[in-house]
Amino acid sequence: MNRQVLGIMGVVVLVSISPVMASQQPTDTNDLQVLLSYLRYASLNNAELKAKFEEWKAALEQVPQAKALDDPKFTYSYFIEEVETRVGPQRNKFGIMQVFPWFGKIEARTDVATAKAKAAKQRYEANKLKLFWQVKDAFYEFTYLATAINTAKENLELLQHFEEIARTKYRAATARHPDIIRAQVELAKLEDVLKSLEQLREPIVAMLNSVLNRPSDAKLTWPKKELPREVQLNRQYIIEALIRTNPKLAELNWEVEAAKAKVELAKKKFYPDIGVGVDWIQTDGATSPGVRDSGKDPVVLMFSMNIPLWRDSYKAAERQAKANVRKTQQQKIDTENKIIAQAIQVLYDVEDSQRKMHLYGDFLVLKAEELVQTSESAYRAGTIDFLSLIDAQRMLLRYTLDHERAITNNQQKIAELEMLIGREL
Repeated sequence: MNRQVLGIMGVVVLVSISPVMASQQPTDTNDLQVLLSYLRYASLNNAELKAKFEEWKAALEQVPQAKALDDPKFTYSYFIEEVETRVGPQRNKFGIMQVFPWFGKIEARTDVATAKAKAAKQRYEANKLKLFWQVKDAFYEFTYLATAINTAKENLELLQHFEEIARTKYRAATARHPDIIRAQVELAKLEDVLKSLEQLREPIVAMLNSVLNRPSDAKLTWPKKELPREVQLNRQYIIEALIRTNPKLAELNWEVEAAKAKVELAKKKFYPDIGVGVDWIQTDGATSPGVRDSGKDPVVLMFSMNIPLWRDSYKAAERQAKANVRKTQQQKIDTENKIIAQAIQVLYDVEDSQRKMHLYGDFLVLKAEELVQTSESAYRAGTIDFLSLIDAQRMLLRYTLDHERAITNNQQKIAELEMLIGREL
């Protein structure tokens, strides 16, 4: 990989960091109400993502180091006792030598560094996808909490309305006092549920702040509720896409390539490195007059090479490198198996939550609302008892929250599936 290619890679690095990072400044925290703003803020501020990016940059800088030759060696010798020659006494000697690795050693070394850099890029991409999943997971939970609190408040108002109906009927001697007590008990229970939901805001906000790299007690406004996404799932396509694009698997592919390049590098240890140098000896003028070439400085061309003598150690290094290849290949197989199994479980969760979304949203919640309305009319008319009215209200609250929980679970599982595939569905 030459310098021009490295320069191009650097440009690609900066351009492809993330669609939400390009040409953006840190988002004002007052704008953190929609998911895109959260993702943008996290991509610009998350400390772990920044660390992975710097790790990638550091790995890229290893490539030109791997391509470079060792520094040339300069030597200086001072003759404590001058060496008298025909052309004059020798006083100082200067030398310089450059060692050249055996053919293919630099290429193998560069291949190792390049593969390691590409693996670091995939680690960064995997970390970015994980971060986005964490943000989406917490954001959807935060959205659910806001909806659940509003639902609990609406049901609290409904219960207060039922209590007033019971009081009115009691004053008219058409209801019994236990009806009022039951209403008050249900109100107290629902107020406790509402209090628990309101207190849950603090840990959810702390979770969001942690991935946004903000103080845990920093304030966040309630998010704007967005329409849930529904995706059409093709299991075979998703599994095939996962194998192609999952960054963890891509990272291990490059780790395998780096391990193979290390095998080639280990093989080169059986061959010597060649040194080429020049020595220059400073010579004074001859003590006898008229000597031809008096004071002429000798220049010596030098060659050197190391002797690959300890071949057992080189064989051990080659066996070690081959073992690392096999180890990394098995790690890739194991990781692929686990990710596919995880994806199949997530696919089930997406489909299950999607089915529940439609069951509750299209049928059960509507029927529960209808039941509450008819039960209220029937209670006013005295054809059902107050307990039946309370049961209808409980059913409406449960089904409404279950519907919102199914929506939240569905969006969270879609986000997890996108993390595994390596892109948005």
